[in-house]
Amino acid sequence: MAFFDLPLDELEKYRPTTAEPADFDEFWTDTLAEQRGLGPAPTFEPVPNGLATVDTFDVTFAGYGGHPVRGWLQLPVTRTGPLPAVVEYLGYGSGRGAPHEKRLWACAGYAHFIMDTRGQGAQTPDPDPATGDIAAGGFLTRGVLDPYRYYYRRLFTDAVRAVEAVRTHPAVDPRRVVATGTSQGGGIALAAAGLVPDLVAVMPDVPFLCHFPRATTVTDHQPYVEVQRFVKQHREHADAVARTLSYFDGVALARRANAPTLFSVGLMDHICPPSTVYAAFNHYGSVHRVAEADKRISVYPFNDHEGGGSAHEVVKLQWLADRLKNTE
Repeated sequence: MAFFDLPLDELEKYRPTTAEPADFDEFWTDTLAEQRGLGPAPTFEPVPNGLATVDTFDVTFAGYGGHPVRGWLQLPVTRTGPLPAVVEYLGYGSGRGAPHEKRLWACAGYAHFIMDTRGQGAQTPDPDPATGDIAAGGFLTRGVLDPYRYYYRRLFTDAVRAVEAVRTHPAVDPRRVVATGTSQGGGIALAAAGLVPDLVAVMPDVPFLCHFPRATTVTDHQPYVEVQRFVKQHREHADAVARTLSYFDGVALARRANAPTLFSVGLMDHICPPSTVYAAFNHYGSVHRVAEADKRISVYPFNDHEGGGSAHEVVKLQWLADRLKNTE
């Protein structure tokens, strides 16, 4: 890989004008209002995991349409009092996997909720409850001609309701909920940041779903190339596609966030180009005027889409611990 995007000094100032639809806020306010109250209360069923230091609960909560959405809640076995919770969203084509696979945050003393991604997961996926479909990829253009039918309307609603669900568990401090994720998960975390007004922190890593107008023209890597192929085959729908994507752009959602944030970016990332990440970071919190001291981005110059990997996990652990010191 090599540098292909803007140089770092330009990225740090890159703040593109965004074409937000006039009814952006109304669209999301109405969407979430329609979904609240649908479906049963969350359930948390203990499951064996073979681990001595982590308890696992199989969670089912009502997502978009009241559809059942699954997740794992991981808790440290030894705990006193309600814990801050880290809600993690997953990468493109990924499902929640097995209970023992993700245990970092529980081992660090947090409640850790891993939300399954409706219809995704290459090995043991749960189907999209809206359609019954499963797939290992190809979600970016599902329903893309109409923002009300678009796949990510359902998924972003699931993300909000996941936060609401984890807050109901007695082991969780509902005032201290954090959103995080990598790639698609980072984009979903930004959606949660823009749609949930009282998160305590947000940690999007190499986020996907940001600055669609540039992302779909500056890289020909998956998954953004799915949009290119769709419009190439359906030229007459280019304007409709652009309009739909504008309701789901991580830049617009990041503008509405108000929690402290830690981003990460790989400057050789061909999947989520660095200019698209910086567009979201530089706009982050602008509606609520989030202080620059509450915004940080870790830059990995010679890394592709893996970003900082395990080295960045160390950064996240320390940053979050610092953020939460005085929130009990």
